[in-house]
Amino acid sequence: MPVITRYQGLQDYSTTLQRMQQFNLARHANTPDEIWLLQHPPVFTLGLNGNAAHVLNAASIPVVNTDRGGQVTYHAPGQLIAYVLFDVKRNKLGVRDMVNRLEQSVVDLLAAEDIEARAKKQAPGVYVQDAKIAALGLRIKQGGSYHGLSLNVDLDLAPFKQINPCGYVDLEVTSMKQLGLATSIEQVTKNYLNCLCRQFSIEQITEIHES
Repeated sequence: MPVITRYQGLQDYSTTLQRMQQFNLARHANTPDEIWLLQHPPVFTLGLNGNAAHVLNAASIPVVNTDRGGQVTYHAPGQLIAYVLFDVKRNKLGVRDMVNRLEQSVVDLLAAEDIEARAKKQAPGVYVQDAKIAALGLRIKQGGSYHGLSLNVDLDLAPFKQINPCGYVDLEVTSMKQLGLATSIEQVTKNYLNCLCRQFSIEQITEIHES
């Protein structure tokens, strides 16, 4: 069964969250898996069990409570979002397996650019040295996954100073641009999708452009 990949451009976070939840509730045994590739306007998102104290100074940036795992993170244009709406039961995927594959997809992407990155078992995400370049959070409900991964490509990193990223005080955050990679987010999206498909052994995709 082909996986449907939706290119959605710039999308409001709260609206997208509602759409993911609705998709997951309506899922049935023959619902194709989907990957949503998009960007969000500036927003802080606080995970299901997140501590609001990790939002140090929201200023004019909205804070949205969400139902993924993890603490607080920041989204903005120039950051690639990959939401994975998979039937985890049908695909025989455990939570840890999904996390590992998502992290490795970013490690593979950066390796192709001669950037050495790694995951940390106790702190989900992808790091270059000690700076975080990709954050990860999932929700598994009724046998389906939603939410996913955010990869910093080319965005203003200053708002990360307004939070404790992912709940860690003074955690450094980086981006592909800061690492000297002059790749457009459109090209990164294409390259990342290839890495993601390899990690999840996806051989067929149906692409839909909605932006």
